[in-house]
Amino acid sequence: MTDSGHMADTHHVRGRLLRIFGLGFGLAVVLGGVIGSGILRNPSVVAAGFLDPTWIILAWLAGGLFLAVDAMPTVELGAAIPKSGGPYPLAVRALGPFAGFFVGWADWLQLIFSTGFIAVAFGEQVQRLGLLPGLTTGEIAVLLVFACGALNFIGAKVGGMSQSIGSALKALGLLVIVAVLFLAPGKAGVAAAPPPPAFSWIAAAVAIRAIYGAYGGWEAAVYFSEELHEPERNVARATFGGIALVTVIYTLINAAVLHVLPMGVLTQSTLAVSDAMAAVLGPGSGVVVTVVAMWCVATIANLQVMEHVRNTYAMAREGRLPAVLANVSKSGTPRAALCVVVVATSLVILGADHIKGGLYEVLLNLYAPNIMIIFLLLSYGAIRLRQKEPDLPRPYKMPLYPLPALIAIAANGLLVVLFVVSDWRTGLYSLLSLSLAFPLYWLGRGRKPA
Repeated sequence: MTDSGHMADTHHVRGRLLRIFGLGFGLAVVLGGVIGSGILRNPSVVAAGFLDPTWIILAWLAGGLFLAVDAMPTVELGAAIPKSGGPYPLAVRALGPFAGFFVGWADWLQLIFSTGFIAVAFGEQVQRLGLLPGLTTGEIAVLLVFACGALNFIGAKVGGMSQSIGSALKALGLLVIVAVLFLAPGKAGVAAAPPPPAFSWIAAAVAIRAIYGAYGGWEAAVYFSEELHEPERNVARATFGGIALVTVIYTLINAAVLHVLPMGVLTQSTLAVSDAMAAVLGPGSGVVVTVVAMWCVATIANLQVMEHVRNTYAMAREGRLPAVLANVSKSGTPRAALCVVVVATSLVILGADHIKGGLYEVLLNLYAPNIMIIFLLLSYGAIRLRQKEPDLPRPYKMPLYPLPALIAIAANGLLVVLFVVSDWRTGLYSLLSLSLAFPLYWLGRGRKPA
């Protein structure tokens, strides 16, 4: 049976996803999925690791290049298997039902934790502006999640349009900041700067991790394959085009900050872009940067809710979750899956809100290793599928096969090991949550695909 026939089968579910998005939407979700508040925080971390403006710029460019290589195996799978749901349907086809479910579960978890992490960052910025003083950071984060849920409940077209507009305004806001900083005299308004710190391999390693984190989210287009026109071509176009645009924006932001702040000031900054704007326009400019940061994380939260719904829908359609979660409204939204995602994410945020320590850090550390494991397995899956199905049409083929896949496997494997070694306690919690895939798969083994 064809994929379209499979989607149209209404014996277990109602409705289907709508093919209503073009390449512009694909580019928007990659931009929207990658660019967040990290680029406003991380220039100082990277500067402290590399200490020289040339090396700093080269490090950000290298991050974009590595990202493109890391994406190649996943994009090959996504273009050959144009099914919505993100990594899950790709892993099922390449690695089999259990390994596929494990990847889907890892993705489900990383989406719930990362959406919570992003929503909490939004709550922190709202409080920085002095708004909603009667609410905790977690409660503000939950309000954002419900707002994103309400927007997407209306329909896929409204959710997609809001994401496209939000991503465009986000990029525009950052480019305006870049222009303001470049138009200022070099090192404008900065008092005598302290000397920069000495080079440290530990600081360089932290800088590399910060760059990797700032570029996360490039896989957004594969969540919407069935909803994209010509997914066989546009998944690759959106992913690599989006990565190129993000790399340009990130490089410009860092060059603009380096134009304004001396190295000794930059390496000690906690909010480098905000400090650079304050040096040019005065302390009041911090409000502008905070508003831009709020917009950045709000658009990512909206996108992550959309992705999480597709992930849940895809697993339900294959019989790994209750079939009701595969129901799709006439407006193209799997509303039952959306409700589950919104409620589950809110419960995670409120639960983490009662844990002592930084709520932001708790959620960040819980989801960090999952995404590395997912891309490691997908990279192996791209190699495995080449062996299993050599005649499968592949509209995009990674160049220099299998080198990009091997690089991605090695890099993501190393990052997982470094994460577990550096924070074994959180790594243990993450691995325990991943291990729930075994009983969940066993419980759902009797369900039939919808």
